[in-house]
Amino acid sequence: MPSSHTLFGPWRKTGSREKVLEVEIAPRLILVAADLWQLGCFCSLWSMGTTASAAPQPVYVASPLDNVHANGMAQSSMSPVHMVNIHNNKAKSIITNKVAPVVITYNCRQEFQIHDTVLKANYKVGRISDSLPEHYLVKGEYFMVQDVSSKADVLNTTSSYGAPNFRQVKGAYPLYGMGQPTLNGFKQVLQRLQTQGQQEIIFFCIREEPVVFLHKDDDFVPYTPRRKENLHENLQGLQGEETVESLELSIRNELHDFAKLSKNILYVYNDIEFFKDEPQKMSILCEEDIHVTEEVYKRPMFTMQGYRYFRLPLPVEGAPLEDDFDAFVNILRESPSLCLGHSTSRVPPTLVFSCQVGVGRTNLAMILGTLVMKRLKGDSQLAEAGTSEPRPLFQVIQSLIKKLPNGQQLMEEVNHAIALCSEMHNIKEAIYENASKLEGIGEDYQTQGSTTKEYFLNRTKQSLERYFYLIVFNAYLHEQYPLAFVSNFSQWMCCHAWLYRLLARMDVSELSAPAELLTKGARVLVADEYLAPDVLSTIKEMKVANFRRVPKMPVYGVAQPTSEAIGAVLAHLTDEKRKHNHVLWINVHEELALEGNGQIFIPREPSCLDQPIPVPTSDPQLLQKLETSLKEEILRAQKWLEVTLEQEKQMKMFKSCLTIQEIFNQHKSSHQGLVYKRIPLPDCSSPREEDFDKLHEAIRNALAEDPHTAFVFNCANGKSRSTTAMVVAVLTLWHLKGFPECTDDEIVSVPDAKYTKGEFEVVMRVVRLLPDGHKRKKEVDLALDSISETMTPMHYHLREMIISIYRQIKPEKTEKECKQQLLRSLQFLERYIYLILFNTYLHLEKKDSWHRSFSVWMEQVAARAGVYDILNQLCFSEFEDPRVMTLARLRYRWQQQDIHSLPFRGEFI
Repeated sequence: MPSSHTLFGPWRKTGSREKVLEVEIAPRLILVAADLWQLGCFCSLWSMGTTASAAPQPVYVASPLDNVHANGMAQSSMSPVHMVNIHNNKAKSIITNKVAPVVITYNCRQEFQIHDTVLKANYKVGRISDSLPEHYLVKGEYFMVQDVSSKADVLNTTSSYGAPNFRQVKGAYPLYGMGQPTLNGFKQVLQRLQTQGQQEIIFFCIREEPVVFLHKDDDFVPYTPRRKENLHENLQGLQGEETVESLELSIRNELHDFAKLSKNILYVYNDIEFFKDEPQKMSILCEEDIHVTEEVYKRPMFTMQGYRYFRLPLPVEGAPLEDDFDAFVNILRESPSLCLGHSTSRVPPTLVFSCQVGVGRTNLAMILGTLVMKRLKGDSQLAEAGTSEPRPLFQVIQSLIKKLPNGQQLMEEVNHAIALCSEMHNIKEAIYENASKLEGIGEDYQTQGSTTKEYFLNRTKQSLERYFYLIVFNAYLHEQYPLAFVSNFSQWMCCHAWLYRLLARMDVSELSAPAELLTKGARVLVADEYLAPDVLSTIKEMKVANFRRVPKMPVYGVAQPTSEAIGAVLAHLTDEKRKHNHVLWINVHEELALEGNGQIFIPREPSCLDQPIPVPTSDPQLLQKLETSLKEEILRAQKWLEVTLEQEKQMKMFKSCLTIQEIFNQHKSSHQGLVYKRIPLPDCSSPREEDFDKLHEAIRNALAEDPHTAFVFNCANGKSRSTTAMVVAVLTLWHLKGFPECTDDEIVSVPDAKYTKGEFEVVMRVVRLLPDGHKRKKEVDLALDSISETMTPMHYHLREMIISIYRQIKPEKTEKECKQQLLRSLQFLERYIYLILFNTYLHLEKKDSWHRSFSVWMEQVAARAGVYDILNQLCFSEFEDPRVMTLARLRYRWQQQDIHSLPFRGEFI
């Protein structure tokens, strides 16, 4: 027999405007086969109060809101509101209970219950304001808003063409763009294209947000879910791992349920400016009254022979993901009429792109389509590219076209494509407009949850990234179109990973940060004693923090030294015991530093004293120039400046001030064998390929001049970057002078022992790929262990840091804190992998005396073997899925050196 659970749970108050309808009904559909021998079962039911009748019986089913009292509590009995007729002459018995009516048929052969399946779900209700009615919410929090307002149709083409902002690119290419049409409007678009003689039409919906079409009069009108906080903006990233098509189906099911729960009425919003007559009531009688995007755009394939449809979601801001480019390339690869073997005399297919308003994403897609048509037709015409006055190029674009083969031509082709598609929006001009607004902001006030400068900085970077990727994609088309796209775009990018390195240097505004920031109080000076605690207790003897040596090797590490400390270290290295006539001192610090009044100071932002301000250049002369500007400004101002010491803040007047280069120049007169070099390394991430080259070349040149040269490496605190450079030196020395014996690993029984040995899945993937990979890893481990022998008080060992930082990701921490820990652990993991790769390079290229640099080897050998493909999925796959981690990708990880952004201080160069 059915359970006696109540049909409706109570309303649970969760807020002044939201309620949750809890429904607890076990699904039941009982079919019991019986015969006359089971008449006893019928008799037992009869004794419970069954009334038999040969006539059809009406069955009463309660409305979901009918059992709720004014005080919000549910009644325990059924209310006869909705009548369901059982059209079955054999119905003999109907029992009404607390779950659902039970119908027992003639001769007791069937028993079943009537349920409204919509009551199985938990749905949330809410309202936009106290003056508006309450109704069900999509996904428990979203309101359905009419997708496109009439104001958005700037070109006024809805009535004549069927869609807002309908247009064709300039010139003869059959490329069209438009905003979101209704169902009838879309039919009108197709009819118009057909009357113009378009035989083959490929339609692209490039929206990433869910859209559903609701039946209104004789049409279907598009609506989208929006947040209450911002009803004007669509939702991005709502679908998670599911496709947007699956999300639309889920929303359609919810909307259908809402209508059934509300007497076939669905509440939507058309006027989100003044909310006049809102919300609107839409009549939804059946599921067919709600269409999803696929139904609207795919059904014409049954009636139009040359028509095809694709969903190609593109981001509203910034460049598309590599996966988005791959999806576009797959369409090109699978379309015979878009292949280069296709006869040029035949008319190419018509490509139609549509987003919400038909501006941003549509414009981007039209440019991509134009670049494709240029390759398809072999068109190199650039006549319209120079119609506007040429603008100065951003530094990242200059570097890009300089390194790409035929880079200037590739950029000009993109500029021409942008000009052809610029009727409503010019992607290139948007960069300069955003940069101009960014640099014109004075007082930095808050807007949209971030500072105004942050907002326009992000807009500038996103628009510049979009332009960057258009040039890169054009280079890809030039190379891969004739090859029928043997490599997809993602693979091609991994084979040209230097493009990601360029992208990471997109914002070089710090190079133009004015020196007056210090004297005006916008930045402060932080003392070395604050940044570099002397955990190794070496200041007393060596005058510098954390001085240490690799056992039995002339390799040393140290924090940023003062002039006095440099003298002490040089005296130590050249004394009668060590007798080093030549010393190569390499400063791997990437921040600006000065010596003032005999103490080292580093500029920092007052709001984040512990966060470095990296200077985005590897040019030591430029670093020296910037430090000289700081020194001159401090001496010119002759004012008291705020400085942060170990435990307090003070005001200081600087009587003397020197750059780091000037300090070393003073010591060269008394130490003829001293060579000083500046090779800045990133604070936490792996050194770049060219950084390894510079370190390796400097060490080899020093050894060529004197095999007994001593090597000293310093960073801010003598810890992370110094250790990495020391490993490079140790590996280079071992390759030149012989490796120590590698002993077998001891069996260690401690928590995370596997991971403290560096045996992460992604590391072992690389190891298996490399020749003698296990041995190469052991050699790096030996170098790390030997360097870290003297660092126990520092609690720093690269392999141990990887897992220890990852283990600090705790549920109780904020999302930003967790992301910061994840980024740090991934950066250390990547640094470890790069050391293994560098050691492999040293082994394989030794026979040619390392004539080929590590950068070239990575590009020509390692990339082809798939190393960057692995690095493009870098994660702790033991614990996470790389597909849902943005930081697993080179594109995001290399750009984001730190989760916390620093204030914008210079110009976007």
